[in-house]
Amino acid sequence: MKNIHCALTIAGTDPSGGAGIQADLKTFQELKSYGMSVITSVVAQNTTGVQAIHHLPLDMIEAQLKSIISDMPVHAFKTGMIADVDMMAVIARHIDDLQAPFVMDPVMVTTSGDHLIAEDAQQFLCEHLLPLTTLVTPNIPEAEVITGDTIETEADMKTAAKKIVTQNGAQAVLVTGGHLIQEQSVDILYDGETFSEFPTKRIETENTHGTGCTLSAAITAYLSQGQSLQTAVKKAKQYITSAITHSLNLGQGSGPTNHWAPRIKEAEK
Repeated sequence: MKNIHCALTIAGTDPSGGAGIQADLKTFQELKSYGMSVITSVVAQNTTGVQAIHHLPLDMIEAQLKSIISDMPVHAFKTGMIADVDMMAVIARHIDDLQAPFVMDPVMVTTSGDHLIAEDAQQFLCEHLLPLTTLVTPNIPEAEVITGDTIETEADMKTAAKKIVTQNGAQAVLVTGGHLIQEQSVDILYDGETFSEFPTKRIETENTHGTGCTLSAAITAYLSQGQSLQTAVKKAKQYITSAITHSLNLGQGSGPTNHWAPRIKEAEK
């Protein structure tokens, strides 16, 4: 096989399969990128919330990174749950060695409201990791944490996106608008020069577990294939919209999105 596109995820686990490493790898596979992973934390969670978290030792996280970097091509990579400053510092030391587009999903709070990142890590993320990113994909609560501003409108989303680029140093920002209560769900991309809007009709479902992980993984997959940022975001938005439309009513809480949804659409044709 020629032209194998390789994507790496650096994140925590989700044994229920809807979010985290598991969601990222499913997404990479569905979008035809070869998926690799570095696990930062083992998380006991399901559709109802997080029950326990075990952070891997720093030397084990670093060993995983070195294993990948020394042997495998990485055409794009993403980070998800990085729980504390020491983990972030280890990962930051190796990012330059990857020499690939970096998508950050600034995982801070789960869909069910559980906090996954220490408070002091929020500042480190903003000061030391954001300037290294090709794209950061905060939802509205995460964008509020990063900027310190309240976001209630699409205009506020644009202000926050521009602030994250100009003040925090990210190359580009995609603020996702699912938390705004309005007829359409609009994601706003700012690439440092222009804004682009990606609207979709709001889908009435409670099954949204892992949407942020899946969206950022889809963008990473498309970037690993050499797509432009605009194209990668557009295609990823289409993918996550389909995954939410065909979401899975599993578990007793917020069920997962459907990572094989595009195959359902193909079958219907």
